[in-house]
Amino acid sequence: MNGDFIYHITTQEKWDLALKQGFYEADTLVKEGFMHCSTADQVDGVLERYYQGVTGLVKLTIQKDKVERPLVFELAGNINEVFPHIHGTLNLDAVVAVTPI
Repeated sequence: MNGDFIYHITTQEKWDLALKQGFYEADTLVKEGFMHCSTADQVDGVLERYYQGVTGLVKLTIQKDKVERPLVFELAGNINEVFPHIHGTLNLDAVVAVTPI
């Protein structure tokens, strides 16, 4: 079951904006050309590396087969681990849960 889902960390504020505009777009999409996501096993490490002390976070649970943009598993060379990346905006119907962190 876990293999059917990927996860993305964002703020409640950015998620609220996504609900208003009808799609979700992470800041990295403009900067890097994709949105960073994680597998279930990678979420804790991502939180530890990038979000220590950040409040107002939510975890988006994304059903992989509903993502309309290219979803590519790519190597993050700095930690030598393969992560899922969404190359485009995220359609909201792919998000099956929003969990406060």
